[in-house]
Amino acid sequence: MMGLRARLVAAFAAVALLASAITAGIAYWLVRLAMLERVQNAVVNDVRTTLNQTVPTQLPNMMLTADLLQPISTALARQPGRRSWVLGDQPGGWATSGAKFPSHMRIPPKLIAAVRGEGRHDELARPLRGQQIYFQRITYRGVPYLVVGTPVYLPTTSGRTASPIEAYVIASLSRERDDLDRMATSVAVGGGAAVLVALLLALLAARSVLRPVRRLAAAAQGLGAGDLHGRVEVRGRDELARLARIFNSSAEALEASVTELREMERSARRFVADVSHELRTPLTAMTAVTDALEEEATGSAATAANLVAEETRRLRTLIGHLLEISRFDAGAAALVLDDVDVPQLIRQSLRLRDWQEKVETDLAPQLRARVDPRRFDMILANLVGNALKHGEPPVTVRLRRSYVPDGPGIRLRVFDSGPGIPKEIRKHVFDRFYKADAARTRSEGSGLGLAIARANAELHGGELYLLDTDTGTAFELWLPDIPAETA
Repeated sequence: MMGLRARLVAAFAAVALLASAITAGIAYWLVRLAMLERVQNAVVNDVRTTLNQTVPTQLPNMMLTADLLQPISTALARQPGRRSWVLGDQPGGWATSGAKFPSHMRIPPKLIAAVRGEGRHDELARPLRGQQIYFQRITYRGVPYLVVGTPVYLPTTSGRTASPIEAYVIASLSRERDDLDRMATSVAVGGGAAVLVALLLALLAARSVLRPVRRLAAAAQGLGAGDLHGRVEVRGRDELARLARIFNSSAEALEASVTELREMERSARRFVADVSHELRTPLTAMTAVTDALEEEATGSAATAANLVAEETRRLRTLIGHLLEISRFDAGAAALVLDDVDVPQLIRQSLRLRDWQEKVETDLAPQLRARVDPRRFDMILANLVGNALKHGEPPVTVRLRRSYVPDGPGIRLRVFDSGPGIPKEIRKHVFDRFYKADAARTRSEGSGLGLAIARANAELHGGELYLLDTDTGTAFELWLPDIPAETA
C-alpha cells in the first residue's frame, strides 16, 4: 500500500496533469478555432474580392470560352499554395480554365452540390452580394486543405442571364498545421514542466506535512514504550498543531494516571511484602506449636490439631510465595549460579519430596549447566507437584540438551496423562491467583506457583510455556547456556 508521502505526491501530480491537460486542451482548441476562422475568412474574402475585380459585368454573348475564364482562374490562384478551377456550363460542353486537381484530390461532392444549388447546405455558406460562397476542409495525403466554391451569374448584353460560372479554390493549410503542431509541442513541454514543478511542490508540501506527523508518531511510539515525558512541539495554528496540542494534553493526562497507578501498585506491593515479612516470625512460632500439638493430641483434639497444622502449613506456603513475588516485583530477585549436574539435581529434588516412586524420569546423562539450584528446584517442584495433584499417572520428567531453534541450553519437559487443561483457560495458567475451578478448595494451592515458576525461568533468560497437546498436560522449560563469567 502507498505511503502518505507517495499519495500526496501522486495527488499533486494528478491534479497538475489534469489541470495542464484541460488548460492546454482548451487553449489549443481556441487557438485552432481562431486560426482556422482567420484563414477561412481570409480565403473567402480574397475569393470575393478577386471575383468582384475580375468577373466582367456583362458578356457580349451567351458563349463562355476558356479565354474568358482564364483571367478569373489566374487571379484566384495568385496566392502561394493555392489552386483554382473555373468552369462554365454551355450547350456544347463545359468550358474550363485553371489547373486541374490531382485525380485523388476530388472536390467534396457536398460542396459541389451546394454550389449548384442542389439541396440546402447552410453550414457551408458565407454571404456574397446575394450569392453564396461555400467552403469545406479536406485532407489529402496528410495535408489539410480548404476548398472554396461559389457560383457566379453573369448578365449578357441582351439582358438575359448566362449559365452560372463555378469557381473553386483550394488553399493549403500546411503552414497553419505546422503552427498548431509547434503550439501543441510547446503546450506539451509546458505541461510537463508544470507537472515537474507540481511534483517538486508536492515533495516540499509532503515534507512540511509529514515532518510533524513523524514527530507525532515518534512521540506516540515512545509513549507506547513507556516514555511518558515525551511531548510534541506545537507550531502554528493549523490542524496539525491542534492535533499536537491534543496529543500533549492526552499524554499529560496519561502520565498523571500512570504515575498514580504506579504509586498505588508500589504501595500495594510494599504492603504485601511488609505484611508477609512481619507474618513470618509469628508464623514460625505457630508452625512449631501446631507441629507439637499434632504429635501429642489425641481423640477429637487430634483432628482439630491436624486441621490447624495443615492450614498453618498452607499459610506458610502462601506467605513464602508472596515474599517471592514481591522480590520479583521489586527487582530484588537475583541468581546464584552454580555449575551443577542437572540430572542429579532433579533426582535429589524428587527424593526430598518423596516423589521418586511416583514420577518416571527420562534424563540425559551427565548433562551439566549453570543454573541457580534453588530456583531450578522451585520450578521443578511446582511443575511436578501440579502434575501429581491435578493430573493422572504416569507423570514423566524428561531432560534433554537443546540446540535449536532457541539455541544451546537445556530443555526440561514435565507431562502427565490426565484430562488436560481446557483450551479456554490455557492462556491464564501463568496469571497470578488464577484457578481453573473457582470452587476449588483453598488447600489446593495459592494460584502463584506457575507465575513464580515462569518468573524464575525468565530470570535465567529462559522460557516456561504450556504445550498444546491432545491428552494430558505438558509444560516445557528451556534454559540457555549461561557463560561461566556471568554473575
